[in-house]
Amino acid sequence: QVQLVESGGGLVQAGGSLRLSCAASGRTFSNYDMGWFRQAPGKERQFVASISWYGTTSYGDSMLSRFTISRGNDKNTVYLQMNGLNAEDTAVYYCAMRGSWRSTYDYWGQGTQVTVSS
Repeated sequence: QVQLVESGGGLVQAGGSLRLSCAASGRTFSNYDMGWFRQAPGKERQFVASISWYGTTSYGDSMLSRFTISRGNDKNTVYLQMNGLNAEDTAVYYCAMRGSWRSTYDYWGQGTQVTVSS
């Protein structure tokens, strides 16, 4: 049974930073691509960043210069470092996992709230 548990969300002032973590269990972590998504109230879910099983990264348009995704295969954990946060970054952030042979994410965490005060 796959379990993804996010942590690290909270309240931060505009311009501040947060580091989200997502601990995975139930699969051989190093064989899976990992992603971060977010959803703000009343908006559709938005792609934030992804990292392939071999380390290739991809970012949403507005995140490239401010966010960094990384993974620690020794700890079965994926991270999202977020700098220069603004009010538009306020959302619930979700971690997701997919097999490298898959085009869609099969497993999702419960989400962690990020709130940026202006």
